[in-house]
Amino acid sequence: MDAYLGELAGLGTSLFWSFSSVLFTLSGRRVGPAVVNRVRLLMAVVMVSLLHLAVEGSLLPLDAGLERWGWMGLSGLIGFVIGDAMLFQAFVMIGPRLSMLLMALAPVMGALLAWPLLGERLTASEIAGILLALSGVTWVVLDRSSSKAGLPDMPPRFYALGVLFGLGGALGQAGGLIASKAGLEGGFPALSGNVMRLIISTVVIWGLAAASGRVRSNFTALREHPRAIALLAAAAIFGPVVGVWLSLVAVQNAPVGIASTLMSFPPIILLPIGHFLFKEHITWRAVVGTALAIAGTAVIFLGT
Repeated sequence: MDAYLGELAGLGTSLFWSFSSVLFTLSGRRVGPAVVNRVRLLMAVVMVSLLHLAVEGSLLPLDAGLERWGWMGLSGLIGFVIGDAMLFQAFVMIGPRLSMLLMALAPVMGALLAWPLLGERLTASEIAGILLALSGVTWVVLDRSSSKAGLPDMPPRFYALGVLFGLGGALGQAGGLIASKAGLEGGFPALSGNVMRLIISTVVIWGLAAASGRVRSNFTALREHPRAIALLAAAAIFGPVVGVWLSLVAVQNAPVGIASTLMSFPPIILLPIGHFLFKEHITWRAVVGTALAIAGTAVIFLGT
């Protein structure tokens, strides 16, 4: 079982991220994506710190060096503050299924980023996988008949902007994973790494809210929509707590490419959810395109 710990964690990440994306979408359409991002980080940092206390014996990883804090903080800023802000906006605009399909391009972007940043050259199979993933995603994105996300009157410009936000979320996840890999070197506990990412991200995002005078508006929005609090709490457990912890376990115990591929399955899981919960018209083109996109990410890393 330990030999496949990273792979199992990657699959578990896909499952939990699928559930959290639905909950974040439902809450974001009530109180707005910016409120969702700030509040879920605040909830998550409390939950994960208490979990760290139970598992590691302290609220914070006090033995972590400054360099490790730097890498994990950078990972959190790229992934949580910037990437997830764009992802939550995409959830509200185009729904969780299409947003998570765009997030399946994170391994593609990771491979492209590793080329100039890490000096890793792309092989023929990696290039083929990138083209396959891009063609699958493009095919689904252009199928507007199945991409209404419960918003049948969505104008083309609104839809295109939602797609761009989804791509930004994928880029943020790719960059965040690369930084996390460096921060977790030497067998550093993934849970401790998650605490560090969340603490720095929470301080930064609430600091920006305070500087812009938007702290009170977050809690006002929650008082006006009390159901959003329960949705956010559940989403925080599924996403930033369990999901992100499992993603770090996957990255730490499996090659980044394999871990990223296994974490890219939410679009498959969300096909039936999109149909039954968000009343999306799932066409055969959407199913085949989604399968092609996932196959492309697999080819990038599993074919090397």
